[in-house]
Amino acid sequence: MTTQIATVPRLSDETRGMLLGLAGVAIFSLTLPFTRMAVAAFEPSFVALGRALVAALLAGLWLLWQRAPLPPRAALPQLAVVSLGCVIGFPWLTSIAMRTLPASHGAVLVGVLPLATALFSALRGYEKPSRGFWLMAVLGSSLVAGFALQQSGGSLHAADLAVFAAVLLAAMGYAEGGRLSRTMGGQQVISWALLLSVPLVLPVVLWECRGSWDAMLHAGARAWGGFAYVSVFSMFIGFFFWYRGMALGGVARVGQVQLVQPFLSIVGAALVLGETIELSNILFALAVISVVAMGRKMQISSEKDVQ
Repeated sequence: MTTQIATVPRLSDETRGMLLGLAGVAIFSLTLPFTRMAVAAFEPSFVALGRALVAALLAGLWLLWQRAPLPPRAALPQLAVVSLGCVIGFPWLTSIAMRTLPASHGAVLVGVLPLATALFSALRGYEKPSRGFWLMAVLGSSLVAGFALQQSGGSLHAADLAVFAAVLLAAMGYAEGGRLSRTMGGQQVISWALLLSVPLVLPVVLWECRGSWDAMLHAGARAWGGFAYVSVFSMFIGFFFWYRGMALGGVARVGQVQLVQPFLSIVGAALVLGETIELSNILFALAVISVVAMGRKMQISSEKDVQ
């Protein structure tokens, strides 16, 4: 009598991509709470660009350890877009916004990022979402936008506009980086994008630090803890999961996982900053998660299908 050994079914690339994307989103969800901790003691430009320098150092060490080859010349424009959108633009604008906005409020505004990412991916011809997918994306983004307006009393402020501008820049970087990860790998994409940013961010960081070294050293563990998180996790490790997930599961589809990020951020803001979680937060979270689940089942044509 022979004994059959049960085999564990192998996860599809789409499922693996969604799980990796969710891990990246979980890491990114704490970005705004920890940024708010950091900007309470440091200038927003130092927090935004200083974290890029720390992450660039880690990226350089990782590339040396991997003995990674130089990126192909054809990839440099896309890497520049990733650097502009994800390394410089989004961190800088959100750091400015976190000086005046609660982290939970800013986190909800970031909820439109999945729709913006899918939009840039479609405009660039990388993917072609179906009408059903767009309907779910618009519905989910409308939910988080409505939530933001409800929380802000029906009007948006200058800091809100800064967050929306940050979202557009990040979406542009996500779309380009997600596609480029299919050939270079997510780790190399974010690492080279970080190194490309150094000539731009280093002079600004040195300027911000002039004459304030003593005050910065005595800023306290809370501020430095926030800065450390956004430097190591938000700016570096999170992208390992995020870009790999988009490379496996597709930019537009995996990007929809980010619809749950605002509500993970709200929980993070409550735990880290003591901000209040209201019943409406929970109800909107359940509604958005339902939309993500439906959007995942909608058809999306890959780049091969589009061509």
